[in-house]
Amino acid sequence: MAEDALFPNAACATALIDRVIHHADVLAIEGESYRRREAEEAATTRKAKSKR
Repeated sequence: MAEDALFPNAACATALIDRVIHHADVLAIEGESYRRREAEEAATTRKAKSKR
């Protein structure tokens, strides 16, 4: 385990997430992700530039 690890194990991370979202409303958002679309476009651009 790394000394700079934020959570010593998965149980700690799960417990924290459970406490944070206990009273939260979860929204399911459908549709295309703008971040994913932009990342895919950037990757396509990088690939095209590297083939030159």
